Amino acid sequence: MLIAQITDTHIKLPGKLAYRRVDTAAMLQRCVADVLKLDPQPDLIVMSGDLVDLGRAEEYVFLKTLLAPLKQPLVVVPGNHDDRDALRAAFAADGYLPASGFLQFVIENRFPLRIIGLDTLVPNSGRGELCSERLEWLDATLSQATDKPTLVVMHHPPFVTGIGHMDDIGLTGREAFAEIVSRHPQIELILCGHLHRNIQTTVGGRRVLTSPSPAHQVALDIRPDAPSRFRMEPPGYMLHWWADGHIVSHGAVVGDYDGPYPFFDADGQLID
Repeated sequence: MLIAQITDTHIKLPGKLAYRRVDTAAMLQRCVADVLKLDPQPDLIVMSGDLVDLGRAEEYVFLKTLLAPLKQPLVVVPGNHDDRDALRAAFAADGYLPASGFLQFVIENRFPLRIIGLDTLVPNSGRGELCSERLEWLDATLSQATDKPTLVVMHHPPFVTGIGHMDDIGLTGREAFAEIVSRHPQIELILCGHLHRNIQTTVGGRRVLTSPSPAHQVALDIRPDAPSRFRMEPPGYMLHWWADGHIVSHGAVVGDYDGPYPFFDADGQLID
C-alpha cells in the first residue's frame, strides 16, 4: 500500500494569496500534478490539516476543485486554520466523518492498515489540544483492535520541535497521548502537519513525523525565541509505503528538476 500525505495547503478564495505572497492554489495544483505522475499511483491520499486558510465554506469548495484530478480515496483531519463544521460539510459524502462532535474517526477493513483520525482543533486558536474526551476515545478505539497495524493521523505534532514560535502553538495533552500510544504497539506510524517541515522523532515508543507543505515552509530556526517566519523553500509532500509488515517514509519534492540520469552506461560500467 502506498499513501501520499499532503498537508498545510492553506487554500484561500480564488485570486487570494496567503500572507500577501504565497499562491497556495497554484502550488497545490503543481503538487497534484506531481502525484498524478507517480508510478505506482498512491492507494490513498491523507491530508493532515490546515486544508484551507480561513475556514470558509467557499475555500473548501475551491479546495475540492483543485483536488478533483486525484481519484484516490481521500482522508482529511482538521488543523487550526480549519473550521470543524465547514470541513465536515465539505467532506460528508465520503462517509467516514462523524455527523456531529469532534472530527475523530476510524476506517476499518478498507486498507491493509487501520486508519485513525484525531481532531486537535481548538476554535479561534493556533494551538492544538487533545482533551480527556478525545484521549479516552483514542484509547478505547485502539483497544478494540490491538492486533491490527494502525496509522494515526493528526494535525498538531505531539512533541516539542525546538522551533519556538511553533511550539508556542503546539499540542496540549501530549503527555497523556504519549502514555496512551505507549500501550498500543500496533501503531505503526503517527502522521502530523502544522510544522511545514519534515521532522521525525518517537513518542511513547511510536514513530511520528511531520510533513512539509506543498506551499511555504516554516523557517528552520531552532531557538526558543525564534520569530514567526516562513521561507519559499522547495515544496513537498510525503509518501508512506507499507510493505513486509512495516512502513517506509519518503520525502517527495514538488517541481521539475534536471534528470534522472543513469549511473551506468549501456555496458553496465559506472559512468566516471
